[in-house]
Amino acid sequence: MLSDDAGYADFGFQGSTEFKTPNLDKLATESLKFSQAYTTAAVCGPSRAGILTGKYQQRFGFEENNVLDYMSHNGLMGENMGLPLNEKTIADHLKNQGYNTALIGKWHQGDADRFHPTKRGFDYFFGFRGGSRSYWELDEFHQSIQPQNKLEFGFEVYQENQKYLTAALANNAVEYINRQNQPFFLFLSFTAVHTPMEADPEDLKQFPKLSGKRQQLAAMTLAMDREIGKVLNAIDLKGFSDNTIVIYTNDNGGPSDTNFSNNYPLSGTKANHLEGGIRVPFLMRWPQVTDAGGNFDKPISTLDLMPTFYEIAGGNTKDLGPIDGVNLKPYITGENKQRPHQTLYWKKKIAVQFEMGIGNCFATQTAQRSYTT
Repeated sequence: MLSDDAGYADFGFQGSTEFKTPNLDKLATESLKFSQAYTTAAVCGPSRAGILTGKYQQRFGFEENNVLDYMSHNGLMGENMGLPLNEKTIADHLKNQGYNTALIGKWHQGDADRFHPTKRGFDYFFGFRGGSRSYWELDEFHQSIQPQNKLEFGFEVYQENQKYLTAALANNAVEYINRQNQPFFLFLSFTAVHTPMEADPEDLKQFPKLSGKRQQLAAMTLAMDREIGKVLNAIDLKGFSDNTIVIYTNDNGGPSDTNFSNNYPLSGTKANHLEGGIRVPFLMRWPQVTDAGGNFDKPISTLDLMPTFYEIAGGNTKDLGPIDGVNLKPYITGENKQRPHQTLYWKKKIAVQFEMGIGNCFATQTAQRSYTT
């Protein structure tokens, strides 16, 4: 379960006394908490590309194209931009291991049909191709001017009738779980709490001491937490809890300048490479493997999800070829006492506009951070 643009401190299990997240707080008591979890990028699209492939997105040119109207590093524009077709995804690998695979929610890996989730290893897709959209139903006008934001079942356009998008995604996830009778991989990719700031009025009433965007954010977070509770309950009722790994994390740091998220005690926000832009909450509930309520304090990366899942599914990570993520299990269990990563990398490209008609010049700045004992 991946949230979008949440603040590092905007959860009860992260120390918040303002926000209400009872379901995630309960999950935290059942999970191993990773106190130094990092994403590979400080914005949504590249971050997801890293999660899906287990590789630094710079390896295949998906560096700065968070907004698919901008020019990417490899010079592609518009509909040509997306996760390169020669890159295998986590869904490709797990499907080959006999898993049903599903993506529910935000995609943001290319708008063109050839980049569609159902062509990237996912058997099932309910969501939208773009990066953000309204939490309320889109009318025909907005669907026509923003076709990448239309809800889809597979390739079919979904007739929108949901009351609130966060609930619609979770309800679909519950229905998907209830239909499963063989191993499955579900990537529930929420848009919450990404802008626009659109909360259910009933949820706003739960935060009378807050105001403005901070109140909106608290209400949107509460709605997401409630829907996560429904998904967790569905796993329990189906009898899957004892052999299902549940992970909750966030795609990048909170954009405190736009949604008033709180990244305390970290400096920085989404879109920069200070801790507040790349360090995220991370919970893993893995029955018989993770310590309930425990803490893992060595740095990990969301790159590690793909090889960890592949190994669990019966694969050998050596068969994946050159990847940057690692299988976390031996580190979690203590079989390997070393840290999963000695060094993690981030890269930031800065565009400088020159005058006198010279055009754009792109200066590349690479940020490298090393961790020592």
